[in-house]
Amino acid sequence: MGTERLTRGLLLRLGLLFTAVCVCIHVYLETGWRSAPAPLELGRPTLSEQSRTKQVPAEPQEQDRSIKRRVSYVRTLRKERRKDEDKEDPSPACCPPARSHRKAPRWHIDLEPWASERRSLEDEAKRFLNYITTPQVSCGSLVRGEAAQEGTKGAWAACLDPKYSLTHRIQSKHCRVYSFGLGVDDRSLERSLAVAGCEVHCFDPSLKQSHLQQDEMWLHRLSVDWRDPNPAIVAQRQYAVTKKLATILNDFGHRQVDVLKADMESAEWKILENLVLEGVLESVGQLMLELHLHWAGFEVGGDDPAVVRYWFSLLKELERANFHLFHVYSDPAKPHLFLHKNVLNASSAYTLSWVNTAWKS
Repeated sequence: MGTERLTRGLLLRLGLLFTAVCVCIHVYLETGWRSAPAPLELGRPTLSEQSRTKQVPAEPQEQDRSIKRRVSYVRTLRKERRKDEDKEDPSPACCPPARSHRKAPRWHIDLEPWASERRSLEDEAKRFLNYITTPQVSCGSLVRGEAAQEGTKGAWAACLDPKYSLTHRIQSKHCRVYSFGLGVDDRSLERSLAVAGCEVHCFDPSLKQSHLQQDEMWLHRLSVDWRDPNPAIVAQRQYAVTKKLATILNDFGHRQVDVLKADMESAEWKILENLVLEGVLESVGQLMLELHLHWAGFEVGGDDPAVVRYWFSLLKELERANFHLFHVYSDPAKPHLFLHKNVLNASSAYTLSWVNTAWKS
């Protein structure tokens, strides 16, 4: 009997406790549901937003006046900009086109399709050699160096045809020439252009002095490369002997070069690639390069067919940048080596000259 009484008492207490808990939950739910705000409709402003809108009403007249002021301000800026452009270029007929902001650098060139399905060296070499020995445009008047006329060295030639810009740039005293070489090089073409009135800069890293004026030309202890030097190395040496063309132009404060001549002893392929990728070619009027074909060139990798395909693709990038071949010279004294082989009796070196046809008179 005592055990039953204890059990009944315990059950009664549990029942009362459970009932109290249920009542509390019910009261809490009723109170929370009544005090909750009504849900907002999507796209409808809240009460605070409506009150702010009512407090600061927009006046149509003031909005119209502000719009008119902005329009007149933009028109004034456009007029002033046109006046400044007219002052900077009073006679655009004889000058290269105004260069817009330089495009963002590319990361790689576009490789051309293989010359054939065989992907053989002979097929690639045949296409490449045919391309570099076939002028694309004619030039009615060439200016050459004295050594080239005597036949003692590679024939460097610039085009003075009136349909291109160089002749008019010389007449207007705006002609500028960059010449890059290593060691003692033939500078007879540079002297001819200097006598004609061009501002000539010759770059040679072997010079003892940083800058020197000689024979109406400026000589600089500097050369062009496909990359800028490490700043830490420059700080140790106090000067840099090689820089990218874009950096040299910026350092000298030059926007354009009418004639760019370069004999870089097998570094020309990577330098040309840098000019293509950084969009510097639009700053050049005529380009003269000596191509060395006896080996792949500095930092050019791949098997022989892939190397020639890369060479050809670079020259096609030149063509897409409005550069067209007008002069070809092969030095008969050079050995007939093409990637260490005798391929189609090709010479190991060719001197090529291109004109930027976008720089018209």
